[in-house]
Order: sequence, then C-alpha cells, then structure tokens
Amino acid sequence: MPNPLNFPPGRTHDVACLGRLAVDLYAQQIGCSLEEATSFAKYLGGSSANIAFGTARLGLRSAMVSRVGGEQNGRFLLNTLRHEGCDVSQVQIDPQRLTGMVLLGIKDQDTFPLLFARENCADMALDAAAIGEDFIAGCRSLLITGTHLSTPTVLAASRRALELAGRHGAVRVLDIDYRPVLWGLTGRGDGETRYIGSDAVSQHLQAQLPLFELIIGTEEEWLIAGGEAELMAALRSARRHTRAVFVVKRGALGCSIIDGEVPETIDDALTVLGERIEVLNVLGAGDAFASGLLYGLLTGQGWEESARIANACGAIVVSRHGCAPAMPTRAELAHWFGSERHVRPDQDPQLAHLHRVSVPRAQWPELYVLAYDHRSQFEDMAREAGADAARIPALKKLINRVVADLEATDAGVRGKLGVLIDGRLGEAALHDATGRGWWLGRPIERPGSRPLRFDGTHSLGSQLVHWPREQVVKCLVFYHPDDPAPLRAEQEEWLQQVWEATRASGHELLLEVIPPRELPGDPGEATVRAIRHFYDLGFRPEWWKVGVMAARHWQALDALVQERDPHCRGAVILGLSQPLEQLVAGFAEARDSRIVRGFMIGRSVWAEASRAWLAGQIGDAEFQSRVAANFRSLIEGWRASRASALHTHKEAA
Repeated sequence: MPNPLNFPPGRTHDVACLGRLAVDLYAQQIGCSLEEATSFAKYLGGSSANIAFGTARLGLRSAMVSRVGGEQNGRFLLNTLRHEGCDVSQVQIDPQRLTGMVLLGIKDQDTFPLLFARENCADMALDAAAIGEDFIAGCRSLLITGTHLSTPTVLAASRRALELAGRHGAVRVLDIDYRPVLWGLTGRGDGETRYIGSDAVSQHLQAQLPLFELIIGTEEEWLIAGGEAELMAALRSARRHTRAVFVVKRGALGCSIIDGEVPETIDDALTVLGERIEVLNVLGAGDAFASGLLYGLLTGQGWEESARIANACGAIVVSRHGCAPAMPTRAELAHWFGSERHVRPDQDPQLAHLHRVSVPRAQWPELYVLAYDHRSQFEDMAREAGADAARIPALKKLINRVVADLEATDAGVRGKLGVLIDGRLGEAALHDATGRGWWLGRPIERPGSRPLRFDGTHSLGSQLVHWPREQVVKCLVFYHPDDPAPLRAEQEEWLQQVWEATRASGHELLLEVIPPRELPGDPGEATVRAIRHFYDLGFRPEWWKVGVMAARHWQALDALVQERDPHCRGAVILGLSQPLEQLVAGFAEARDSRIVRGFMIGRSVWAEASRAWLAGQIGDAEFQSRVAANFRSLIEGWRASRASALHTHKEAA
C-alpha cells in the first residue's frame, strides 16, 4: 500500500510536535504502588515531547512547540531535547507557571499508576500568538496530541498551528492520546484510567478531526473519537468527519491502516502484525510507535514498512524503564530487523549495547586530561614533607584552577580538557569540576590493590547511584594475561561487578590496564593481550587507558577495537610518572593510531610542584605556574606528534 500523504520536500524540519512537555518521575522500584515507591528516575516526558525526542533519535529533523517554566525542570527539558538534536526555538518560557510533572510506577504487567501534577502548568498556557508562521511554513508535518485540544487556551494554540500548517501544505497528524484525567473526567489522582466514555469529549474531538490528514489512536482512543461503544462503529462515525488516514494501534496484534472507506471488520484493513515480546512497561510505547511511523513515512517508506518500524519501536520501548530514554536508534532497529528477535529485548546484550553507544553523546575527538585522582601518593608526599594531610583537598582545588585558567586563556583547548579526580581527598575539587563541561573521570579502585578491590565499599552499585551521570567510572586493574589462574579469575570477578554496575547506572567506564612490572615480557604486548581477553569476557568499556607502547602495539589495538567494538570512544595514554620528554616521545609512537584520543597524565605534571607546596617552599601562584607549564608542555608535545603524523600522511598521498 503506497503512502498517500503528500509531505512537502525541501523544508527545514521534518516534523514539529505540539503538546505536552513535562518531567517524568519514574519509580525505580518495580512491583509496588506509587505509595510504596521510595526513589524516582527523572526523564523527559509528555506525549508530544516523547515523539519529538523519538523522531530526533531516529534522525528526523524534529522540533518542539510547547511551553516550560523558567526554572530548573524547564531547563532540564530543553537541554535534553537539544542534546538529542531537537529544535527548541519554539518552546516558550513561562515566567509565572511551573513545568508540568508526572509520577509514574510499574506495579505489574497490567498496572501502571500515574499521577499528573499539572495544575496550571506551563505547557497548558501555550500562547497562540507566539507560534510563528515562518516556522510552521518550514515544517513538512505537524503533530498534535489530544491533550492540547482539551482547554480553550491550548485549543486556540493548536488551531492556529493547524491553520498555518494547512495554509502551507504541511501534513497534519493527530495522536489522540486520550487521558481522561486531563479532560476532568476522573479524580485528580487517577491518571491510570485509560478510557471513560464522554459524549462531550467525543463531540469536541469530532469538531477538530477535519483539520488532520493522519490520525493515530488505540482501539479505546478511537471509541472516544468516534463516540461509539464498538470499534468499527466508532471508526465509521469518525470517517463522517474527516478523510484522514486512520491508524489503529492494536497492541501485540500490531496495527491496522484505513485509507478511505472503513471496511466491515478491522482485519479487512491493511494490518501489519506486531512483535511478540514480554512487556515490562507499556507507558511510552504509543509515542515510540508514532515516532517510528513518522520516521518511515517521512523517509519515503510505504505503509507496511512504516508500520513495521513503528511496531518494532513500540516493542523495544515496552521492554524498558522510562519513555523518552527508552526510544531506539536506527542502529538498534537495524539489529532488530537483522537478527533473531529476543522475547525479552531488555536481555539482548547487543541491543542494550547499541542503546548506549548509538545515541547522541558528547564528542571527544581529542583529550588533554590532567589526572589527580591519586590518594596514597598525595598522602605519602604530605608525610614526607611533614605536612598535614588535611591540606591535600586544597592542593587538588589548586590543580582545578590550573585547568580552568588554561581553558579561559587558550581557545584551542576548549572542548578538549579533562580531569580525573577522586571523591575522597579530592571531593571538593570533584564537586567544583562537575558541570563545567570538562571530560570528568572518578576512580573506584583501592589504591595499589591486586587483586582489584573497591575504595571504601564492597558494593559499587550502591555508590554509583549517588554519582552525577557525567562522571566516568575509572577502574585501574593491575592485570597480566599470564597471571596465575586463581588471581586472574578473582580480578575478572570484580571486573564483572564493575561492568554490570556501570551498565545499570548508565555511567561510562574507563578501564585502565597496567601489566605488573615484575612479570617478564613486553608490557605493550601484554596490554593488548589483556584487552583482547576482556573483550572475550564480554566487557566493552567506553574508554581504555594504557601506557606508552610501540607503534606495532597501537596498530594491533586499533585492529582489535575495530573488530570487537567499533563504537568504543577511544583510548588515552597514561603517564606512570615518566619524565615529560619520554612521554612526548611515546606520543610519537601513537601518532598513526585511530583509537588514541589523547593523554591522561598526573604525577609527571604536578608531583614535583606538589612536594614543594606541601613543604611550604612555594606558594599557590608558583605552584599553579609550574603545573600549568608542565601541562602545556604535554599538550604541545601531543599536538606536535599529531601534526607530524598529518604531514607524513600528506607526503604519502
């Protein structure tokens, strides 16, 4: 069945979504009521916003038309949409009202309690006059969800956008998205009820149906749109008001598409079967379905293929926690259609990996990281200098200032700087560095432990719940592939804990691999062998941190990473307290490597100056000057090695 919708080409945006934009607070405890929930995860929410997010994640040029409060929740939503690539230029800022919120729970496979906290919220005050005609004229389609037809203010805004879209030939889409509580048909605490018949709501919706070319709804939502108690009768009633294409979402049965007259039975319509999977959470599945359907249609697919994509998106999302963050990427869909389906998509390791690595992420093509996560080394220096160890936190904050000053004075390093700071001696420095936009790592290993142990805890997962998501988990393991088998097994068991904890928490993982010096052989060869073995165990960390190696080992590491995890973020070179000159020479060995992003070095930069500062031989300014000079020396050495490689490649070409 061809796609009869005439999406105009050559416009700025593929789809603009008008409607709810709110914060979802999802209960993290599964299997209990909202009354019993004790902690919540914060996500972007609201049906229209979920679709704007989902279509952007699939690669469409999406935009959001809504309103948020001028406060923290509003900024969170705008930042989330921007990060996903969604245009937020048409999101209005309300100086009086707060951003809406929803509390959601997962009691069981059939019970999903919702509590809408939307009393006089910002998105329900969307200003019709502020919706620009030029913006709507630049959209290929406009999607509106049912809530924004429910009150005079948002109805006026929706009608203006629809009128402008019709004037400029954009395809107008309605996702009925019926929530009785938002139409005032239930008690305010009853957000879970999905259907209550209402002649008044049906008549109100029917007055809007002629404005749309495509209408999407569940079977129950078609009952309210048609004002009838039986599906086919409701569809026929709705057809009397509009010539739009109807899409009927049928859960596990898939969906049916009606273009033209309504057939005798729903199965007589074009029906695309759904995916057979086990459900964790139906919330957000409809928004994922709409995102996939629009993606297919707007990229020129026919109805069958578009519906197949929509069904897959819905199936993937119902297996995950949350709505917007659960939306799949094109890489996930390629895997889904290119392999055998897993009845529990949440237990498909490759799908889970793609969901982490194929979403938009901050890019770090080059990294200059100053590492001062050291704990025992700073304590040793303080003891040797006869200094109070209580001075170490202040020392680490001084190193922060070195990085901040460099960022302020050298535009060439902005977007490339990073720090590695611990949460014990460096807690104040860590808090100060968080939120600056630097690459930020934080260690978990007990200093010097072999076999690996965690610093201050036996339960890494219980700690990561308190870490900001931007902090990368750094784990150093002294590991050699020729270690005795019992030692290797013990270390690997602890690494398994690290792997599972970071997959659950969402933090990126940097795995630092240092072969013990006392074992014979080439450390570079041992490092590559160790990393190969870690891949064999199923570990695919976002980052590797390794020592200086010969060029042949970098070549081997490049090939290994490309084979095992082409989505790996990269590798960085560690220092091991080597002189700056040796490190710069080592950079040259890695100059042709595709996987190396830069360096992550500490004592070579700050150790000598720290001893002098702790001993009272120099003050803050001199300390910062010395550390800054060493740091700049490393950066210049790194740049020189890369410039040399570029020159060599040009000559070869």
